[in-house]
Amino acid sequence: MRADRLVSLVLLLRQRGRLSATALARELEVSTRTVLRDIEALSAAGVPVHAERGRYGGFALLPGFRTELTGLNHDEALALLVAGSRRGAQAFGLGSALASAMLKVVDALPESHRDTAAGVAERLLIDPETDLLARRLEGDDVPDPIAGEVRRAVFAGRKLRIRYAAVGRTPHWRTVDPIGLVTVREQGYLLATRSGEDRTYRLSRILAAEELAEPAERSERVDLDRAWQERGTRFRTGGDQVTVLVRVDPARREELVGTALAVLAEDAEEAEEGEEGEEGAVDGWLRLEVTFQDARHAEWVLWKLAADAEALSPQWLRTALHERATALAARYGASTR
Repeated sequence: MRADRLVSLVLLLRQRGRLSATALARELEVSTRTVLRDIEALSAAGVPVHAERGRYGGFALLPGFRTELTGLNHDEALALLVAGSRRGAQAFGLGSALASAMLKVVDALPESHRDTAAGVAERLLIDPETDLLARRLEGDDVPDPIAGEVRRAVFAGRKLRIRYAAVGRTPHWRTVDPIGLVTVREQGYLLATRSGEDRTYRLSRILAAEELAEPAERSERVDLDRAWQERGTRFRTGGDQVTVLVRVDPARREELVGTALAVLAEDAEEAEEGEEGEEGAVDGWLRLEVTFQDARHAEWVLWKLAADAEALSPQWLRTALHERATALAARYGASTR
């Protein structure tokens, strides 16, 4: 909304001083023409913003101008800045709103605390891109309209109609009762019920979403942390799921992890030297223990990875893949008619 953008523009000028129209447009994700119109609107409303000409010119506020955003002490603002450094908001389509809110948080501080709070926040790292034990999964790319529709249904307590693409299945529509949203390592999930049964949907696999007018069938209060843990336990122990030990080329790791249900363990293999330096030695492959929905799911995923992965166990999966490969080789080994 324009009102929010105007506030963000003023806060940017307050906190960073003189900025060019190009820099403001980049920060606000709008065109330079929109920035110039916003500057005119602020001037007409009495905000003392002026243009400075020259090579290093731009727009600035008159010294001493301050917005009326107060009420946070140093530790409160620091807590919000640290929370804002986490990436869950992006998975739920709230990235731009979070950036705007952080500007207001910093501006709410007394001037004597403003620089130190922002500086301290930079020295705290939450949920890093990589860690010492494993590679981070790629974050979900959820279109803002879909994320917004899901989010509104969750907050309003209304039924939600989604077109969902489950792994290995044709996408189709279903109506659910949304309970809450969870983000794990930049991947967003919708916790819901369908016909009274618990369901968990990955946001990146929702192709379309529509909030319905009908109230959702759910309890007034929810403990999302407990609900997530309970579903995780059932997920790891129930149904026809199978666990597979697989070695994979690092270049195909994300494809494997993205289609598996869960990663139970992961290690890097040591390089194997070929005899007398022969080519084809394995270097840097990963060994993962992963869970699939069922035997068919496991076979489908490993077949897609072809020679870039190898199922080490269970033996029935190795046999199934061998038989499939043998049949394919026989088909293409025969002479054409």
